[in-house]
Amino acid sequence: MDSKLLRQAFGKFPTGVTVVTWFDEEDINGITVNSFTSVSLDPPLVLVSIDKTTNSYTQMQNKNFTINVLTADQEAIAWQFAGRQQEGLNIEWNREGDSPVIQGAGAYFKCKPWQTYDAGDHVLFIGEITEFDRQDTDSLTFFEGKMGSTKNYVNLAAIKGV
Repeated sequence: MDSKLLRQAFGKFPTGVTVVTWFDEEDINGITVNSFTSVSLDPPLVLVSIDKTTNSYTQMQNKNFTINVLTADQEAIAWQFAGRQQEGLNIEWNREGDSPVIQGAGAYFKCKPWQTYDAGDHVLFIGEITEFDRQDTDSLTFFEGKMGSTKNYVNLAAIKGV
């Protein structure tokens, strides 16, 4: 199977963009993730999928974490945590509690570890939500290898009469 073509096929499904963050021994660590989904309302569970070859895979194990849903104007933060240094980027943090929150995120979900599952070259981290919040903003999206905004999809739907 051609993994490049498979990746392109996956790219036809627009996703939101999140940054998963946690405290490590030094400070704050994180990784950009678009494989995020709700799992259950009772108990409140969410899932993120992390590549086993990343440092984040080992650093995140058994740690509380926050899933930060980025807004359309936080693309630089997404690239920063995807490993592309963003010169001059200043990220404001809420460091209260057991995992850090990116200030201004469209939503956040603070989680304690619930379960992990091996999934090929990734691990599925399921977290139990201990705290969450949201604000009325446009979310950052990822579609066909490009960052965008939920506003792009709303405008497209209006044009098509959906």
